[in-house]
Amino acid sequence: MKTILLAAATIPLAACATAYGEDTPSPPSAGGTCNAEAAQSYVGSEATPEAGAAILEESGARTLRWGPPNSAWTMDYRQDRVNVRYDEDMTITEITCG
Repeated sequence: MKTILLAAATIPLAACATAYGEDTPSPPSAGGTCNAEAAQSYVGSEATPEAGAAILEESGARTLRWGPPNSAWTMDYRQDRVNVRYDEDMTITEITCG
């Protein structure tokens, strides 16, 4: 009985294992550097998911970080991230990279 339980417990783990020498997908390219200047036309616009998607696309960044009013966020710098701050009225006040 213990052998059956042990075998049943290891089957899910075997599905996660990778054999050496197999072709594995390569990590994403290093592209995605943010250019906040390209998205400055959105300052003064309403902070909506659609505006966020457009800012992300126009800035060339890979990730978007919203900055709600009166909030703090980390100071770590990521060249592939665009930061969008907005005020209490949901109006975009600043677009930066990092």
